[in-house]
Amino acid sequence: MQIRARSHFAALGVAIAFSRLAAPAGEAAEFVVAYPNLTIPKPTFATVIPGTDRELVVAQGGLIHELPKDRAAAEAPVWFDLTGRVQIDKDFEEGLLGLAFHPRYTDNGKFYVYYSGQGPKRSVLSEFTAEANQPVPASERILMEIRQPFWNHDSGQPVFGPDGMLYVSTGDGGKANDPLLSSQNLFSKLGKILRIDVDRRSGDLPYGIPEDNPFVGKPGVLPEIWAYGLRNPWGLHFDKAGRLWCADVGQGVWEEIDLIEKGGNYGWSIREGSQEFALNRNPAEPAQGEKAPELIDPVHEYSHADGISITGGVVYEGAAHPDLKGKYVYGDWGSGFVWALEVNADGEKVSNEVLRPRNSGKGGFQPTAFTTRPGGEIWALSWDGKIYELK
Repeated sequence: MQIRARSHFAALGVAIAFSRLAAPAGEAAEFVVAYPNLTIPKPTFATVIPGTDRELVVAQGGLIHELPKDRAAAEAPVWFDLTGRVQIDKDFEEGLLGLAFHPRYTDNGKFYVYYSGQGPKRSVLSEFTAEANQPVPASERILMEIRQPFWNHDSGQPVFGPDGMLYVSTGDGGKANDPLLSSQNLFSKLGKILRIDVDRRSGDLPYGIPEDNPFVGKPGVLPEIWAYGLRNPWGLHFDKAGRLWCADVGQGVWEEIDLIEKGGNYGWSIREGSQEFALNRNPAEPAQGEKAPELIDPVHEYSHADGISITGGVVYEGAAHPDLKGKYVYGDWGSGFVWALEVNADGEKVSNEVLRPRNSGKGGFQPTAFTTRPGGEIWALSWDGKIYELK
């Protein structure tokens, strides 16, 4: 197969060298436990109820907690209990994985959750309504159910773009090696970023298909698809410039960060990161009448010498660390490393600073999400149930 790639890395040795580039941070930064007496099991996301200063933390088991104002508190009250809907077979990657508030939430009270169901195994994207900032359980409207062939690579964490559309990341369906070749299959919702309009409907669908989606009107292609060729995205984020960042968890060698383009193909499972994937089983030649795919390189990648599972981040817009302004803060679940990635206006990497070194032992800090607080400061959620603050 001919691969026409916009490459930042000419060869494997160069890629390794770039993955290790890390300038020291210009200002001391550390992650400290914000609530020393509070533990929220397996937190996956945090956000703010729009129009308020009330902060929420999503727990994988199915609860959404409201953070207390008292940093010495030992309990976080439940804002919404979804345990009756969330069904978990394997609690490593299934569960309640995402929460997004409608851009006009203060007017319509709508918010969206992404969770796992069983029998059949599936990922569910649902809309709920809140009244006076309290969820109405009976208001659920299921927008999308995506069949999952295996228990892993569910992805999650939907996000609204500056265009008002809802972007939903999906994994390749799980197991390993993309066994169903889902990511390059444009008639599968797996291994994609989907873009839908929650404020209208197209035909019998419970959501609308935006007319400017890249594959609208193409036969044999799902019109919901915005981008494809992803393995297990864990963290979507729009920055102030409107760029969509995506962290994609790798297979066995490379973890990657992508800047998502309309209609873009990010390569899995033809390759992993910017490198050829040794177990690639995709067709060697394009179908008759089709062009060879143009694969978009990651803006940054690192090898498994530095970690085993990337956790997507956010672009820092706070005031406490001026030298981090505009940099993408992200980490690795396996190693505990945290970095700040700087790119220029053309989306090319400028630097990658280490903000937090590798864990000295097993357990402890294992970031599951980096999220923006009011004022642009950052929470780092951890598998150990703790909430860390960038100080």
